[in-house]
Amino acid sequence: MAGLMMIMSGVREKLEAVLNVALRVPSIMVLEMLYRWDVSSFFQQIQARNNNNMLFQYKYLALNLHYVGYIISLVLLTLPRQHLVQLYLYVLTALLLYAGHQISRDFVRSEIEFGHDGPVYEEPLSLNRFTTALIGQLVVCTLCSFVMKTKQIWLFSAHLLPLLARFCMVPVEMLVIINRFAMIFTGLEVLYFLASNLSVPYKLAKSAYRELVQVVEVYGLLALGMSLWNQLVVPVLFMVFWLVLFALQIYSYFSTRDHPTSRERLLFLFLTSIAECCSTPYSLLGLMFTISFITLGVLTLCKFYLQGYGAFMNDNLMHRGMTEGITLLILAVQTGLIELQVVHRAFLLSIILFIVVASILQSMLEIADPIVLALGASRNKSLWKHFRAVSLCLFLLVFPAYMAYMISQFFQMDFWLLIIISSSVLTSLQVLGTLFIYILFMVEEFSKEPMENLDDVIYYVNGTYRLLEFLVALCVVAYGVAETILGEWTWMGSSIIFVHSYFNVWLRAQLGWKSFLLRRDAANKINSLPTATKEQLEEHNDICSICYQDMHSAVITPCSHFFHSACLKKWLYVQETCPLCHQQLKSQGQQVGTTPVQGTGEQLPHNERRPEQELAGQQDEPAGKVSDLALGSEDGPAEHNEGGQKALNTDCSSHGDPGIGEHPCAQNGSIAGKVEFPRPAELCEDEDQQLSVIQESFNKQCMEVSSAHGRELNEAETPLNLP
Repeated sequence: MAGLMMIMSGVREKLEAVLNVALRVPSIMVLEMLYRWDVSSFFQQIQARNNNNMLFQYKYLALNLHYVGYIISLVLLTLPRQHLVQLYLYVLTALLLYAGHQISRDFVRSEIEFGHDGPVYEEPLSLNRFTTALIGQLVVCTLCSFVMKTKQIWLFSAHLLPLLARFCMVPVEMLVIINRFAMIFTGLEVLYFLASNLSVPYKLAKSAYRELVQVVEVYGLLALGMSLWNQLVVPVLFMVFWLVLFALQIYSYFSTRDHPTSRERLLFLFLTSIAECCSTPYSLLGLMFTISFITLGVLTLCKFYLQGYGAFMNDNLMHRGMTEGITLLILAVQTGLIELQVVHRAFLLSIILFIVVASILQSMLEIADPIVLALGASRNKSLWKHFRAVSLCLFLLVFPAYMAYMISQFFQMDFWLLIIISSSVLTSLQVLGTLFIYILFMVEEFSKEPMENLDDVIYYVNGTYRLLEFLVALCVVAYGVAETILGEWTWMGSSIIFVHSYFNVWLRAQLGWKSFLLRRDAANKINSLPTATKEQLEEHNDICSICYQDMHSAVITPCSHFFHSACLKKWLYVQETCPLCHQQLKSQGQQVGTTPVQGTGEQLPHNERRPEQELAGQQDEPAGKVSDLALGSEDGPAEHNEGGQKALNTDCSSHGDPGIGEHPCAQNGSIAGKVEFPRPAELCEDEDQQLSVIQESFNKQCMEVSSAHGRELNEAETPLNLP
């Protein structure tokens, strides 16, 4: 029973959501019709046909009614759902009453034409007409009482009077008078109902004003706008409105054509119908939201194809389709789309839609690129996942190139088409680079030795694409500036050029230059470090603590730690410290044994730290710290856990064999500087037992050090800014 109630509640919520959208669509349709209706030209056409100057007396009345129609439509659009439903029920009741009187009028007309004054049951045709009209009138009365939720059915029975009079053998000539009386009586009922509810609009306006003031005072205008946006479901509402408008346009075309349409004619019909349905600001907004929802559907299918149901766990806000919709709106406003004729509008709209398609392809690539690279680097052996990722990349490689070819074949080349072609070619090139990196990852997976220069190759591939993309954006800005200076200057065009220059040119150049400087500084630091000799590597006899691989070549940091040069270079992209002891890695011109303290101008020896630095070191332990590697941490690969004792004894073999607590690299760490490492030989002979004892001792002493630091901080007079 509870499950049935939940199902019914869900169905009711869905029905209310559908009604909330469907009942507001007619208001936007009315706004669309009022915008298209030019009152002045309408009266001029009437005057040209009839040569009657008296009609101009009603021109200003029609203008006032035009503005009143705008106001009423906007009020109906923003009404709460329950009041909107009630209003539509009243309108439905009025339509039912009109249908009842129409049935009575048709019955009276047929009786007058037939001319039978006798009882209705004596003539079969008369009886048949009477029965049909009576059943229709009873249905109308029942529906009116049901809609108005009242049992006083006689209030809606005035249109039954002509039928009752005919049943009582009233002369046929009197039926016309009785029918008019019934219509007047119904009209008086409607007027009485309207007069008794004249105060309702005032009360609704007063209540709405009071609520709006309270919301603005408490939450602000932004919260009010967001609340109205969510209550009116603006994107879905405008999308449904545009789809209805487009369906009506297609229906009106095919209803007036008898012969079949060719394929080329269908494409032209499709473009012209879309152009007809974006001739006003309301229909243009509807097209924008429709494109957004179509884009969202395409991107959702792309995610589902790549990752299945897991793609919906972490949704990216940039892939909601709004980017493509806003792009269409900006281009339409910039080019004055709604002011053009239908044919020119269709041609310009086709170019804008090509730009939107290119943007959709770019968004699909943004979704597929990290997934493909992650599959190549994660050694995933699922062939089906690899097939889906590679097949989508092949589609994104072929389709943009094919679209660029078709555009160049069927359209005369201009700047906008050149932008579309260049964007499509750039998408194909980026997909080609992604596939190339994916192949490199797969080759490295099946090879025995890792590729040392793989990171540089990836950087050069991505850098080449970014450079081409930057050059295209620079050409777009240059053409826009030239067109603004030499052609017609507009605020909208200048704003678009400014935004394009900042986001697509300046920010890209800034990020690219920062990336170049970061890589150059990292390379210079790596080149300034000494390279380990073969004897030093044999004496060190350890793995790289970044990649957990054996070291056949390595560089030595100033704190005497050994790393692969490529691994340390990647680390220096993130931070300029040693991965193990967090000592600053400086160039040769700086003193190696000192560490600059942030916020002061003094230098401290590298084995001394301030309390703030020690506390920060405790809260931000590096993943590859000496304690984790030396003790065979579970975070590392299983094959290196057994080498924990060896790493402990040989991690900094260049310092000799220090005594307990005297290890110079251990003193650099925030915790390891105070932890006494017991010698494995003093514990037991078995290596596994030595490792477990070392881990237990280390964890215990870490707890003691943390407690000691806590007591020192509580006793300190100067408060610390804890993160």
